[in-house]
Amino acid sequence: MGFNCRINSNILTSESYLIEIGDNVTISDHVSFVTHDNSISKIVPGKSDVYGRIRVGNNCFIGAHSILMYGVTLADDIIVASGSVVTKSFSEGRVIIGGNPARIISTWDKFADKCRDCREIVKNL
Repeated sequence: MGFNCRINSNILTSESYLIEIGDNVTISDHVSFVTHDNSISKIVPGKSDVYGRIRVGNNCFIGAHSILMYGVTLADDIIVASGSVVTKSFSEGRVIIGGNPARIISTWDKFADKCRDCREIVKNL
């Protein structure tokens, strides 16, 4: 776990040692990290589980209700859109990925241009 992280999910896994999180990462609510699955036992007799690391680079944002599968590595500076299922690694930074399965849907520059005229909502609490 890196520095300056905001974790808003209860990350439950029996293999926490397979998860690496960089610096300045935000993980929204209801995000799942799947470090293994047992489906191989149905296909290959005598096999029980498939395991893999999940690596999240620095300065990433993982949107609510996203799923990161075993074997995935995210480069620095990636935004994962809410509800995405990340089944493969992304080595290009400054991109936004989303969907099921996740793919590149935008860049940071395009998103910044799109939001240039957006207003920030501030609530008095």
